[in-house]
Amino acid sequence: MQTLRGTKGQSGRAMLLLLSLCALLSWFSARAQAQAALAKPAPATASASATTPTRAAVAKVAATQPSAPSSAASPAASGNARPVVREALLKDVSSIAGIRDNQLIGYGIVVGLQNTGDSQMTYFPLQTLFSTLQRLGIVVPYPLTTVMVKNMAAVFVEATLPPFAQPGAKIDVTLASTGDARSLTGGMLLMTPLYGPDGQIYAEAQGPLVVGGYSVSANGNTKQLNFPDSARIPEGALVERAVPMSLAGMRALTIEMHESDFETTTGVADDINRALGRSAARALDSRQIHLDVPAGQDSPMLLAQVQSLPVHVYPKARVVVKERTGTVVIGGNVRLLPVSILHGGLAIDVVTQFEVSQPNAFGGGSTEVVPQTQVQVNNQPVNRIQLKEGATVDDLVRNLQAIGATATDVISILQAMKQAGALEAELVVI
Repeated sequence: MQTLRGTKGQSGRAMLLLLSLCALLSWFSARAQAQAALAKPAPATASASATTPTRAAVAKVAATQPSAPSSAASPAASGNARPVVREALLKDVSSIAGIRDNQLIGYGIVVGLQNTGDSQMTYFPLQTLFSTLQRLGIVVPYPLTTVMVKNMAAVFVEATLPPFAQPGAKIDVTLASTGDARSLTGGMLLMTPLYGPDGQIYAEAQGPLVVGGYSVSANGNTKQLNFPDSARIPEGALVERAVPMSLAGMRALTIEMHESDFETTTGVADDINRALGRSAARALDSRQIHLDVPAGQDSPMLLAQVQSLPVHVYPKARVVVKERTGTVVIGGNVRLLPVSILHGGLAIDVVTQFEVSQPNAFGGGSTEVVPQTQVQVNNQPVNRIQLKEGATVDDLVRNLQAIGATATDVISILQAMKQAGALEAELVVI
């Protein structure tokens, strides 16, 4: 028993010693690996430390440069339309409130025509001639039944008085016949006062006419070019009265944009403030911009500086249709949505011919007119146009030309596309 117990104790101590030796060897091996790792530079750490300055430099450069739009923000990726922007001078897309033209109108007579004036049935040329002769001190028996007026014509005269026009300035006039005169070629306008809306005389018109057409008649044949019953007189009127308008002492001005758009007016106000270096302009609504004039500053000089600024304008997408002439004008910023267009025609012609039914000589019948009606149906095949995402106006026009669409067809298709919501534009019919 003692021998066996002694052997068992020795084997236990040997096993414990072996386990301790294995643990010690494992500890030495782990320590050696750790020292080797510390002695050799780690690739990941070195790469991270090397790229840190580069990232900082890239971040610094990105902070100083404008960032490019990402693909997620682009119209093609997001499907949202970016507004079309065009640059223009402020004076080309706006006007100043109160600085405007004024319309003038007058009535006069044109003399010196070659038998192409008003006929005897037109009474007011006779009355005008009688009044003119009376003012000149010539007594003519009334009524003027024996006076021939083929060499004169009654006309209406119109002109536009520009702003700040002073007495003595010359303006153009346009005149048109009010009677049945065939042509005003070779005529001369007698002195005609031009009135404003307030009934005051602002200009006097007189001079030889410039006619852009002619009309010749002989033996019932007529040859006519353009409209010879209207004419112009370049610088044919002298301004006699100025419209009161002064910029002196004005502390505020109002800029009126030609197109109503909130984005345009707010952007123009920001451009003006940026150019002047102060908060001088603010948008009042979608068309008007208020501009402050500081004390002591000349208003014309301020307007000259402001109106010469390049500004950004956001024009509206618009399609203009004139049905009388079949004219269609499509703006370049018009967007088209995916749509399929089916266009065809069903033509039904009903033709009635009248034939005479004549009985023979010995027949007892009577002569009758018998209608012969024929009905023809022409059903044309349907033409199909498919516009995909991103289609342009040029694609629509080329597809319409490919199917042989006429101007009337194009107008009908555009109206149908507008009703279907596939035409993102304002449809204007004139």
